[in-house]
Amino acid sequence: MYKFLIRPIFFLFDPEAIHHFTFSLIRFLFKIPGLSLIFKKTYTVEDKRLERELFGLKFRNPVGLAAGFDKDAKLFNELSSFGFGFVEIGTLTPKPQPGNPKQRLFRLKADQAIINRMGFNNGGVEEAAIRLKKNKGVLIGGNIGKNKVTANEDAVKDYELCFDALFDLVDYFVVNVSSPNTPNLRELQDKEPLTELLLSLQKRNNTKEHPKPILLKIAPDLSEEQLTDIIDIVSETKIAGVIATNTTISREGLDSPCYLAAEQGGLSGKPLTTRSTEVIRFLAEKSNKAFPIIGVGGIHSAQDALEKLEAGADLVQIYTGFIYEGPALIKSINKAILKTM
Repeated sequence: MYKFLIRPIFFLFDPEAIHHFTFSLIRFLFKIPGLSLIFKKTYTVEDKRLERELFGLKFRNPVGLAAGFDKDAKLFNELSSFGFGFVEIGTLTPKPQPGNPKQRLFRLKADQAIINRMGFNNGGVEEAAIRLKKNKGVLIGGNIGKNKVTANEDAVKDYELCFDALFDLVDYFVVNVSSPNTPNLRELQDKEPLTELLLSLQKRNNTKEHPKPILLKIAPDLSEEQLTDIIDIVSETKIAGVIATNTTISREGLDSPCYLAAEQGGLSGKPLTTRSTEVIRFLAEKSNKAFPIIGVGGIHSAQDALEKLEAGADLVQIYTGFIYEGPALIKSINKAILKTM
C-alpha cells in the first residue's frame, strides 16, 4: 500500500515539508489506543535467531534506522514499532543550529536517491537529552558532531560536550566526521586529527564505571589508503567499530536530470549500494574482521542487506530505502535473514 498509494502522494510535496508532516502524522496516529500494537504486529519479526550481541549490547534484530531521520530524538519510540532492532538519533551538536538554507533536500526519483545538504540542523543536544529520558526500551545510538561555527582545532570539545550530555541516555555513540554538509568537517577524517579526537573521547569514556561503545562513521569516498588508515586508527584507539558508510559526494552514473544531479550535498540511496558494500568488504577483509561493522548505504531490498552482511557487516541500517520502500522493507530483510539460517 505504501509504494502504490502513500508514496506517490507524499512525493508530490517538498521533501523536507513532507518529512515534518509525516512525523506529525505518526505522532498523531500513535496516540490512538491500540494502533501501536497493530504496527508492531504488522511489521515486527520476533525470532530469537535474529538477535545479535555486539560490543556488549543485545540487538533484537540486525536492522536499524540510520541517523538523520530522527535527528532530534522526537520519534524514536514510535519508529521502533516499525520493526527496527535499534534507532540511531542525530546528528546532534552542542548548540542548536538551523542548518543550511532551504531548499536543501532533493529527490532523485529516477535513481531512487536523495541529495541532502541539511548541515546538521538540530535543536541542540540538551533538548534531545530531555526527550531521550522518555525512552521506552528502544536501543538507541547517539550520533554526534560539531557546530558549524566551531573551528576544526576546537572540534574535540564539541564532541566531548555531546558525549557527556548523552552518556546516560544512549546505548552507543557514533562520531560523525564524514558528512559533506558542514564546511571542512571531512578534514577530521585525516589520520592525525581523527586519532586525537577518538583518543580524547575514549579517555573520557574510560573514566566511566560502564564505558559506552564508540563507533566511527566514515565516508564512502575514502581511498584504499585512507581506509587502511581507518583500520589502524580503530586498532590504536580501541573504539568499538565502524559505520560504513555516510553519503557520497560522487555523482557518477546518475540518470536524473542534470539540474538535480548538480545539487550540492550528500547523495544517498541506490547509487550508493555497490560502493558502500565495497567499503564494508575492504574493511572486513583487510582487518581480518577485527572489529564490528554496521553497513548502511543503498539498502532498498532484502538482497541489498544480505549482500552487506555477506561482505562483512554485522548489522545494517536503512534511511533512503525506508523512504522509497516503506516500513515493509524492515520485515522483508529480517525474513530474508531467517531464510539464510
